[in-house]
Amino acid sequence: MARSEQHAEGIGWNLDDLYHGPDDPQLEADLADATRRAEAFARAYRGRIATLDGPGLAAALAEYEALLALESRPSFYASLLFAADTQNPAAQRLVQRTREAATETGNVHVFFSLELIALDDGQLERLLASPELAAYRHYLDAARRFKPHTLSETQEQLLNQKKLSGQSAFVQLYGELSGSLRFGLELDGERQELTDGEVMALLRNPAAAVRRRALTTFLETYAEHGLVLTSIFNNLLLDHRVECDLRHYDDVTAPTHLANEIAPTTVEAMLGAVERHYPLIQDYFRLKACLLGLERLSYTDVYAPLDATAEHIPFSTAQELIVTAFGRVDGHFAALATDFFQQRWIDAEVRAGKRGGAFCAALSPQHHPYILCSYTGTGRDVATVAHELGHGIHYCLARDQSLLNYDAPLVLAETASVFAEMVLTRHLLDQADDPAARRAILCDTLEDMYGTVFRQTALTRFEMAAHAQRRQGVLSAEDLGRLWWQEQEKLFADSVELPPIYRWGWSYIPHFIYSRFYCYAYPFGELLTLALFQRYLDEGPAFMPAYVRLLQSGGSERPEHALARLGVDINRPEFWDRGFAVIRGLLGDLQELV
Repeated sequence: MARSEQHAEGIGWNLDDLYHGPDDPQLEADLADATRRAEAFARAYRGRIATLDGPGLAAALAEYEALLALESRPSFYASLLFAADTQNPAAQRLVQRTREAATETGNVHVFFSLELIALDDGQLERLLASPELAAYRHYLDAARRFKPHTLSETQEQLLNQKKLSGQSAFVQLYGELSGSLRFGLELDGERQELTDGEVMALLRNPAAAVRRRALTTFLETYAEHGLVLTSIFNNLLLDHRVECDLRHYDDVTAPTHLANEIAPTTVEAMLGAVERHYPLIQDYFRLKACLLGLERLSYTDVYAPLDATAEHIPFSTAQELIVTAFGRVDGHFAALATDFFQQRWIDAEVRAGKRGGAFCAALSPQHHPYILCSYTGTGRDVATVAHELGHGIHYCLARDQSLLNYDAPLVLAETASVFAEMVLTRHLLDQADDPAARRAILCDTLEDMYGTVFRQTALTRFEMAAHAQRRQGVLSAEDLGRLWWQEQEKLFADSVELPPIYRWGWSYIPHFIYSRFYCYAYPFGELLTLALFQRYLDEGPAFMPAYVRLLQSGGSERPEHALARLGVDINRPEFWDRGFAVIRGLLGDLQELV
């Protein structure tokens, strides 16, 4: 099979709906217009928020949303350009230019959120009696939870300015450094320079020696840049701790919990439930060792295929599988997924300089989302595309919400993506007509669940431990490796042998850099969605209208309220066990086939 067909060559996104290029005159016009409108907004409303009636405040909020959309568009475009090619000088310059411009305009209108937060409870309740503010009730309630942690306008402006040379600068450095890495590996008697997506895909190669060389080369390359990576990590940990102290947070996870509208006790109950079920995934790894004829798995065997033939799934086949699977559940899901493929909203091509990993990003309800991934032709890549399309469908279904209610909190953000993966898995199982094929699908599914539920919990615990230890002083690469190793040993126990180079496993996780404590959203979303998917299997099409309404709600209400309509109580610790029942059932199915 041609490499171009396997690697989705030519499958790139079309960003013309945003701008026609980094030198598009409209981009500079929008930057100037955002500045002008921010200054006009400040002249109209500064110091007056407490004097507005309901209709007046609703008008101000609508104008604020329009300003945010305009202000964010250039930097959103720049971030997509940079993700597609982190080594593009024009993209690098545009990221910095638009980030600085957004900070300047943001500082002009920062007074608005501060004055909203400062409203007293009685006044806010009187305002919310106005029907014009009904759509903003949740936003106003959510914003006011940050009241004990907000600073003066001048202090907020200073912090925003300092981020340009602090947090944002280190995030940018990490993106440029990780995007520049190439991984030299000998394959089929020829030395090749691979991207991170290509070398990570080799962890699913049938040859054990190839898998070992791939992981070793990947982590050794990161270790060669350990000085810079350790410095980046330390500075981001320190920056967050200093800001949390300035804002009087009791814990460094508190801002994330508040933004997610979730109680720390609920998160801890979920993480604790996963850790209690670590033996479940350890049993799977012991079973897989038997399937591979090994006494014990090495870490490089975790994703090893059962079949000695390497997977090569053309991108066109992935599209057909996903759209067909989605159509079996909901025709609208299939139609939306088709739009992503046909309208060039997906960048799947493998390219040097491209940001690692995968994501789905949306600017506003008025714009379609964009998906980035590096498609190498593995079954995992097919599942990744389905996962990101789930995010895209979630964004599309929430487009009736206004901008301030558009983004779902992180703990609900994985709901549609995990559901999409389960829909694909069910479709593949239904198609499989022999035990070997079913075994392979079940292994792939359980390994996805390992990555989403169990591994992400270990990542979250590592991140928490790193933040806690940073309070005692600068962390060395050895310190970070030790903290990483401790959590990996808890996760695997004696079921998997870890190679020494895996102590550098912390260094390539982008979530630690781009979105702190995001990792717990994965097990939260997976376990929640497994329970919901079981409901779908039990109830069939009758379940879908309520589920679609959940996705349509975007970020317009608290997660616990949105889920209560589906009969879900995330504050009950025993709820989380339902998701593990599904995982246990899949493991049981695999054991029967073995």
